[in-house]
Amino acid sequence: MDEIIIVKSEYVTSAVSRKTCPEEPLPEIVFVGRSNVGKSSLINSLTRRKALARTSGTPGKTQTINFFRVELKSANPLPLTPVPFYLVDLPGYGYAKTSKTNRALWAKFIDEYLSSRRDIKFVCQLIDMRHPPLESDLKSFASLIKKNLPVLVVATKSDKLGKTERQKHLDAIQKALNVDADSVLPYSSTKNEGRSELLDVILNSLIE
Repeated sequence: MDEIIIVKSEYVTSAVSRKTCPEEPLPEIVFVGRSNVGKSSLINSLTRRKALARTSGTPGKTQTINFFRVELKSANPLPLTPVPFYLVDLPGYGYAKTSKTNRALWAKFIDEYLSSRRDIKFVCQLIDMRHPPLESDLKSFASLIKKNLPVLVVATKSDKLGKTERQKHLDAIQKALNVDADSVLPYSSTKNEGRSELLDVILNSLIE
């Protein structure tokens, strides 16, 4: 039995400006990463909902800031009542089948969101574990740190690597971002590896 239980999860809205973001003042856990890094798959894995977030093999499919309202509680022993929050899926940076103008608008909107939303608890920076962090990953991470946002690096697609390769790639991510081992969480959406650990981090941030 899981110690932390997702009681409810639902899609709320897709925002295209600050005015269209939800008004309900809830804590926000934000996912950022390159296009096709697996943000939607991770959200579905975390909530145990196969199609809560739309997945696609086409990079750049997510072109809005998507808000999902989630409620969780701990089975052992607190909190006794569900704790609500938003999972926020940002548009992927990097390659996308759209114009430079649209990409510039997304970048501006994302920067405004990250700079102005006061309820962000922390940001999950998703990086494909199979590859070293790219320049866009490094820029995104540096920007989050500059904004004084707490960041947890989530190394996705961990099931694609063997044990030896996996540690080597984790070490490369830690070195490139200059973070310690506790700041990088391996995650496999296919096998739900890392799910319990990420839920622990989320719950602790919500009740601290």
